[in-house]
Amino acid sequence: MTSPPQRPAPGDELALLKAEFETAAKSGSDVWRSAPGGAVCVAGPEAARAVLGNRHGVVAETSDFYHHRHGVFGPRSAQITIGRAARSLLQRHVQARRDDLPGLVARRLAPRSEWPDAGNLLVLEHLRDVLLHPDAPPRLHRTVEAIVARAVVAGAGERRSAPSRLLFRRRALHALRTEVRARQRAGRPLDHPAGLRDLLDVVVGGSGPAADPDELVEVYLSFLFATAGSVGFALGWSVLLLGTHPDRAAADPGRTVREALRLWPVAWLFARTPSRALELGGVPVTPRDRLVVCSYLVHRHPGHWERPDEFVPERWAEGTPDGAYLPFGLGPHTCAGATVTVRLLEDLVGLLTRDWRVSVTPDGGGPQVGPALAPPRFTAVLSRPDGCPERR
Repeated sequence: MTSPPQRPAPGDELALLKAEFETAAKSGSDVWRSAPGGAVCVAGPEAARAVLGNRHGVVAETSDFYHHRHGVFGPRSAQITIGRAARSLLQRHVQARRDDLPGLVARRLAPRSEWPDAGNLLVLEHLRDVLLHPDAPPRLHRTVEAIVARAVVAGAGERRSAPSRLLFRRRALHALRTEVRARQRAGRPLDHPAGLRDLLDVVVGGSGPAADPDELVEVYLSFLFATAGSVGFALGWSVLLLGTHPDRAAADPGRTVREALRLWPVAWLFARTPSRALELGGVPVTPRDRLVVCSYLVHRHPGHWERPDEFVPERWAEGTPDGAYLPFGLGPHTCAGATVTVRLLEDLVGLLTRDWRVSVTPDGGGPQVGPALAPPRFTAVLSRPDGCPERR
């Protein structure tokens, strides 16, 4: 008699979902009701696109980005305005500072760096002036840097006591709230003749004078987490895969980035609420249910990918497989900064593969699973192609 399959250890969400998917797939389904919590999980590309693209209004419209403690920041028109202005500001900054990247990589990553924190801190330094303009109060700059160190990097919350985290949160929110109110009084609109100075200007200028400062602080923090956090983690996955697959080091940087985002999508879960009773992939759902699209499983669906669990950058030579690739979501709430993110990652990976040899030593742990999918801890060593380590 065959022994039953081992259940994943508690807390191993990826392994649990993958085991459930494999069980559901045996009955021909890629949509199922998960045992813990009863959420309806979606791993099929077609069903995922129906949910995220919201064809036929199957889910209640919501944002994956503009959440705050009391709901969702709105109206939708303000979300669109802020998203467009933020994307434009980031594009200009990334293009203007592209020549800074070689020195930044040499300074931040060579000869040795500890990941994934190194990726978060590199992105923070590169985007520092777009997060807060240089003339913003020095104390506020220190607050933003401390937020990244204490709340953005993977596992940061485990490094300090709960009272310490609470006290810091209160102080950080107070500092940001004070700055938001000052900018609201100054009344700098998005079409200000002198232009937008940073993402805080974007949030305040795109929200209207009556917006709640507390909500604007949380929207700004979402930008901070999406840039220093998510982009840094995505870079970490690319570096880890390059270092553990030296035979793929010559791959096109764009293909490497896309394959890293396929295997390890930082945004790995998208939650939605059904707008009405319906059947999805053979599973009945109602507005009382929670729908969860797992891009991690969509990206590894064996019916849509060959060698789904392997790092194969050359698969992208033929373009994007239709329907089974959702690293930034889909539909009206697709990440506004997706294009800028991919461009910056491609530039950085291109530098690493052109100017350096990368070797990595993982610590033996697995992915760090939370709201974002962060790489395990590893050490990266960069050396020049002649084999000599870079000296600081």
